[in-house]
Amino acid sequence: MSQLVGLYNYWVVIVLMMAGLYILIARYNLVKKMIGLGVFQTSIFYLYITMGKVDGGTAPILLEDAPDTVYSNPLPHVLILTAIVVGVATTAVALALTVRIHEAFGTIEEDEIKAIEAAEPEA
Repeated sequence: MSQLVGLYNYWVVIVLMMAGLYILIARYNLVKKMIGLGVFQTSIFYLYITMGKVDGGTAPILLEDAPDTVYSNPLPHVLILTAIVVGVATTAVALALTVRIHEAFGTIEEDEIKAIEAAEPEA
């Protein structure tokens, strides 16, 4: 039982990832799909951030009088900061495209958009 509790962060990542994937697949509303994608991205961010933390580790600042110090790796945290910025930019572009789709079709439901496209004659 204690081994399952020790892997708590992985269980949280799995639950968030599956919830985001379910929202992404099961919903036809484009805004809800973006929310599902955001939840999925957040689970990946959480996974990398928790993997970068070492128990008892400190910031990697080298001191001459502490040779046996355990350090945490800062690289995952830096990469996640970049991924967060890319995720926000991607979400902004997706929302802008959703606004344009709503202006063009009058709806943001995926199945309704496909029906409208199928009903229009080829020009």
